[in-house]
Parts: sequence; C-alpha cells; structure tokens
Amino acid sequence: MSAVRELIRKEQGNTISFGDHTLDAKAKVEDFDVGGNLYKVKTFKELTKLERDGMFVYESEPGTSVNNFEVTGDGVSFTVCGDKDAMITIGLKEDCEYSVNIAGRDVGRMRTNLGGKLSISVELEGKGEINVKVVE
Repeated sequence: MSAVRELIRKEQGNTISFGDHTLDAKAKVEDFDVGGNLYKVKTFKELTKLERDGMFVYESEPGTSVNNFEVTGDGVSFTVCGDKDAMITIGLKEDCEYSVNIAGRDVGRMRTNLGGKLSISVELEGKGEINVKVVE
C-alpha cells in the first residue's frame, strides 16, 4: 500500500483513505465532503491526524497512510502502513469496551477513556500494510 497522494479521498462504499507518511513537510486538506460530513486531514512523516466535523477521529505518531477507513455503529476498521511502528489513537464512544484485532490477531478488550479515545500500538516497520478492526 502506498501513501495517499491526494491526502484524502473517497473510496467505494462509505470508506475513505487518507494520510501520506512519506512527506517531509506538513500538508493538510480541509472541508473534504463525504456524505455531508466535512473532514480535515493533516499529515507528514511525524504525524497523521483526521477530524470529522471538527471532532477528533484518528491520530498516529509517527505519520501513517490509512486505506479504507470505515466508521460503523459499533467501531472502526482500516488498513494502515508506515515506515515505523506507530501509536494510533482513535475517537470512539466514551467509557466503552472494545475488542481490538490487529493483523488478524485478537489483542484483547480495551476501554476508551472519558473522552472516547482508544490508543493502540501497531508494529509497522518492515511489515507493509496491517489490518485493524475495533468493535464494541
């Protein structure tokens, strides 16, 4: 999987792809309309961040490229790649428990904080793309 050169794009269905972990300088796209929701993405090699209608959705340190990011009523799923292992934070329902699956492996149940954020560590270095699924 390669970086998303457009920084953000619509995919088939209700998914989006965003982020370019190969950029040396910060880049952003604001007010990208997907189904009536306005997305903002900021990305470069050190950070990738996504907001929907001004609310936090996704952040990774260092930067990542994300394909087929889908938000459902009970969680999120996406494919991610990057040059280095990443800490990914996802905005979900506050104070809820979620089952986390990374690269086809169940890593257990995790609880969001009062702000609805869930942080996971993903080993990306030398692995190509990794599937992530988080379900309530």
